[in-house]
Amino acid sequence: MTPVELSRTVLHAVRRAVDAGELRVAVPERVVVGPPGPGGCGDYATNVALQLARPAGQPPRRVAEVLRPYLADADGISDVVLTGPGFLNFSLHGSAPAALVREILRRGTRYGYADGPDGPDGPDGPDGPDGPDGRVVQLHSPHELRAVVVAEAAARLLRSQGALVRTSCGAPLEPEWTAVLGVRVDAAGPAPAELAVNTRPVPAPRDPDPLRLGRDACRWALLHPAAHDRPRTGGEHLVQREGNPLFRVRYAHARTRALGRNAADLAFTAEPGPLDGDTGAQALLAALGDHPRVLSAAAAHHAPDRLARHLVAVADATLPFLAAVLPRGAEKPSAAHRARLALAEAAGTVLAGGLSLLGIDAPDHL
Repeated sequence: MTPVELSRTVLHAVRRAVDAGELRVAVPERVVVGPPGPGGCGDYATNVALQLARPAGQPPRRVAEVLRPYLADADGISDVVLTGPGFLNFSLHGSAPAALVREILRRGTRYGYADGPDGPDGPDGPDGPDGPDGRVVQLHSPHELRAVVVAEAAARLLRSQGALVRTSCGAPLEPEWTAVLGVRVDAAGPAPAELAVNTRPVPAPRDPDPLRLGRDACRWALLHPAAHDRPRTGGEHLVQREGNPLFRVRYAHARTRALGRNAADLAFTAEPGPLDGDTGAQALLAALGDHPRVLSAAAAHHAPDRLARHLVAVADATLPFLAAVLPRGAEKPSAAHRARLALAEAAGTVLAGGLSLLGIDAPDHL
């Protein structure tokens, strides 16, 4: 059971409790699950009981006690434990890490996207990657480079979550914006009277010509800072060293692809499997498991900076892990090596997919 499947299972348990009259709440649209916090246990945990306590008019622990029987007998769950004020902690049957890695490799760069049939226009088409889910969002930005880039990235994120998005700008885009950064909008002119959702004002960069950085570095420089921060658009984004977050993300991705080539030379392939006792693997699994939640939150808040910072966290968890992937010396490839290689490939897949949503290339060679 993957985190996404577990989230659906928890949501279904809430619906069953509401239908049975044991809880009187509006069923939330989404439930977030993640690694257990301090004092927690098992494979995953959720704070849904704490979220529902106030509308239900009951203490969080009582809400958790109501939900527990609906979860304890669910397929894939071996145990449900209550901790703290009302956290639900889950132990899963089989290998939860292997299931997560297998899910990422199955979904590819679309891991974390909303479920649904493939849309007709691909990941950047107007109907989004999975087809519209009923939401229609109009993003209108002022005629300013950073605002346009942020709006376009927000549109990509919203489409990844199933929304139908239209973008507009207060005036026609400058030709070099499209030529260098690839940005486009559906319409130029005043904001549409209906369905207008303006992107948040964002401070413009101090540098009057950030385009000199080129497509990838410029987009990262404009998207990585939080919306209220003024971006730095100097040469630090072009430096090929660990102090540059964009370099770390792209380097981590390239390293995972190089490991795949090296493994092929050693005649072994990736196979998801148990990764027990490997603390580096656990940190990386936690970051990968959080990816769907990050995409959802970044889309909901029109905040591509959340995705950019998450990719840095994934890269920082990936790089230390990679040293243990391949056999050393006369060591023969084992099931553990194949499982580590699968996790490395999953990390590379998440990094590539996230960079693509930001409009940034993820080269296999650096």
